[in-house]
Amino acid sequence: MSVVRWLLAWLAAVAVVTLLGSVVQTQFNLARITGLDVAVPWSMRIETTLFDLAHFAPVWAAIMALAMVIGLPIAGLLAWRWQAFRQMLYPLAGFVAVLAALLVMDAMLPVTPVGAARTWIGLISMALPGALAGWTYYVLLSSK
Repeated sequence: MSVVRWLLAWLAAVAVVTLLGSVVQTQFNLARITGLDVAVPWSMRIETTLFDLAHFAPVWAAIMALAMVIGLPIAGLLAWRWQAFRQMLYPLAGFVAVLAALLVMDAMLPVTPVGAARTWIGLISMALPGALAGWTYYVLLSSK
């Protein structure tokens, strides 16, 4: 496998987890606001989502780049050992990488830095884009 192909697959995985994670985070925060009986019109949802893509996503991308550069090669090592589970290992690794990053930040920082991750459903919802990122990585590396 060429380094360029690996790098492009990794970049695509980071882009997927970053963009989807940012959108999930935004929508969870807006849901909390609507839970306070404050109306949030669709135009405000779109504006806030675009704002977070411009301001939260770059920071999230740096965190996810590190998570994916650790998690995806580990999946590769496991997939080399257990070929039959290869297709499942990459999405699982992406999910676990995001989950681990969020839990490490929560343990190290005085507050939960990602608002959506304050509940279990939010934590899982933030990690699910990692699974899609892992699948993206697998598909791009598997295509010939």
